[in-house]
Amino acid sequence: MTETHARRTFPPDRPERPVLAAVAAAAVGAGAFLAAPPAAAAEDSDPWVAELTDNPAGNVYRFTVPPEVMTEETGVEDGQVTVQGTFGPGGTWTEFNADAAPGGVDRVATFGPLDPGVYAYRYAVRPAPDADAVPFSNPGTDQEVTARPHLRTLFVPGPGAEWLADVDGGGALATLGYGRGKHRSEALVWTPPGYDAERTEPYPTLYLLQDEGQSYREWAELGRLRQILDNLVLDGDAEPMVVVMADGDGPAARKHLTKKLLPATESAFHVSSDAGDRAVAGIGRGARQALETLVTDVGTFASVGAFSGGLDRRISHGTARRINDRTDLIRVYGGNATDPAYDDVVALEASLTRAGVEFQSDGSDPATGGTWDTWRKSLHDFAGRLFRSVEDDGPGEGHRPFTPRELPAPGTSPTPWVDENGIVTFEAGPEFAEASRVTVWGNFGPAGSWPRTPMQRQHDGSWRLSMPVEGGSYYYKFEVEGVDQKDPNNPTSVTSEPAWSTFTVEGDTLRGRYTAAVPAGERGEVSVMNYTSTAGQEERSAYVWTPPDYDADRADEYPVFYLQHGGGQTWTDWVEVGHVDRILDNHYRNGAIEPMVVVMANGNGVDFPQEMVTRIAPAAEERYNVGSEPRKRALAGLSMGSGHTLSTLWTYPGEFGYIGAMSAFGAPPEGTDVDAVNAGTELIRVYSGDQQDFTYGATLDLVAAMEARGVEHEFAPIIPGPHGWDVWQKALIDLLPRLFTGEN
Repeated sequence: MTETHARRTFPPDRPERPVLAAVAAAAVGAGAFLAAPPAAAAEDSDPWVAELTDNPAGNVYRFTVPPEVMTEETGVEDGQVTVQGTFGPGGTWTEFNADAAPGGVDRVATFGPLDPGVYAYRYAVRPAPDADAVPFSNPGTDQEVTARPHLRTLFVPGPGAEWLADVDGGGALATLGYGRGKHRSEALVWTPPGYDAERTEPYPTLYLLQDEGQSYREWAELGRLRQILDNLVLDGDAEPMVVVMADGDGPAARKHLTKKLLPATESAFHVSSDAGDRAVAGIGRGARQALETLVTDVGTFASVGAFSGGLDRRISHGTARRINDRTDLIRVYGGNATDPAYDDVVALEASLTRAGVEFQSDGSDPATGGTWDTWRKSLHDFAGRLFRSVEDDGPGEGHRPFTPRELPAPGTSPTPWVDENGIVTFEAGPEFAEASRVTVWGNFGPAGSWPRTPMQRQHDGSWRLSMPVEGGSYYYKFEVEGVDQKDPNNPTSVTSEPAWSTFTVEGDTLRGRYTAAVPAGERGEVSVMNYTSTAGQEERSAYVWTPPDYDADRADEYPVFYLQHGGGQTWTDWVEVGHVDRILDNHYRNGAIEPMVVVMANGNGVDFPQEMVTRIAPAAEERYNVGSEPRKRALAGLSMGSGHTLSTLWTYPGEFGYIGAMSAFGAPPEGTDVDAVNAGTELIRVYSGDQQDFTYGATLDLVAAMEARGVEHEFAPIIPGPHGWDVWQKALIDLLPRLFTGEN
């Protein structure tokens, strides 16, 4: 097992693990232990982090960095400040830029909603695009992570994270010191709620071993062991036990465990010396050490857990029989295919099966890889099975079998590669071999935000990044030492942003369902309509979607929906990035929308109301079998396109029966005929992202102005997310079935 677990969970430029401080002189012989402070700081311990409590989406966090403190901590006076952490899909390490807020000097990054759970993060500043990041932390906070001094944790409470929350009446942590002189060692020990050193029955014991590059204290600092075990025991879902987090560092760790730590623990605590009351588990290297003990010291531990680990040892059939006779539980855990130990776990299960060792597989966790998100769940499951009878010995809910996997050879297929489990792998070829840093910039963050995710250099000079991505459509570019680069192996293109590429992941999410391609025979047609613009009489183009059974000679004219792009975009964006054609195809296939024609024209550099009514609409009515009466015309747009839409509504009230405004602005000006607007409009529906959407305030002002002026409208529920395509796609998915129904 290599040290890649830590490097995949956290950045490669992390500090080396410091040597532990010496234990107080009073704690000398085996059995001495000292009280220790709680391993995890309070959730609000970093005053630079604050939840936006008035944000309608909830769980959106703002990180505010004073630049003078950054300079004091790093010696760097200026540069790009980032918030780096496990905020990417599946706990992938990623980074958000923290930029100066308008009118201020503090560097600010805001993103969310964050799913309930635990996040590790740190601050860093990069003096230049090709320079190494210099990490730092808020000096006003206590150190939380022994092996990574700049790392902090953020606990986001909420549904599904109750098992990770602090609880009253929990157990206690203590430091166990044992051995003498240069052979002095330490372990961190958790004793259960109500631990009684005098009770008749001694407690069973679980020993935990850390991975290479970790500290044994990380089980509590990042693994949140205290909270996990407190909740399990207090809820009656685990037997009260003593948990010993041992230092598995060093070449003789297995022997140290059995010959030194076990006697020290059994001397210092009221625990059983019966092998049936002992369990051992570990991560990565620690998992290998636990498994080696299973083979070489058969019967020392009745239960063994392997978290993201393998075994480089052949097991004979005779040894397998002895293991089966003297071991109650062997359970194998691991993450998805992004777990660096995934192949090791596949090989481990095959080896155990060949030898005839009886074991349970928890299966591959599809949501997370080689991260603490996976190992916390593994610990929770394993601890709940120890020293008691558990009927269900199958894999975790939703977990998949550990099956062999192969990635395409470098440079042999278009990228990114998306496997059947939603694992997306990006590859930047050897043309970037000399670069010091390559990242993927894309809408993979919470609610479609845009972090930069570091890629890993491969032996051949190429770069790769794999992460689990939920269903939806995505756009991204490479950044090579801060310079935008198109993925040359992705054939997609975006006209308005030449460095961007796109891809889609199918999945059971709203965007995953509606941006998936329908079968070829059930798709509408996307064609190009040319028209003469009011802008210098130049020829312009528009995309037009017609339904699969479009009939140019149908007696009843089709309703027509005019859909506008935003600033910095053009007529191609709703198809190339927004995938509106797929959204329409899926809605139509489901029978959720009226058969309609959708026109996406160029709104740049024109008096849009004039352009709309004198050029775009007449061209569509001439080329397609569409109606011109208001009840058969709809108009909507995003951002700048919402302004175009509303200005057309105020200028030509009653010309378009259905209006949609996304990330909207453009209050009714003085002189607007509000009575004509209300009488001639079937629906005005307004959409917005949350406070991360920079037009959020303008949208609230618009809604307030319409209410004050008496404009009849609907304000849709806030869509969590920033000013981006994730929000606008969800708005469009909601809007389309409301058009041309006559029921609004």
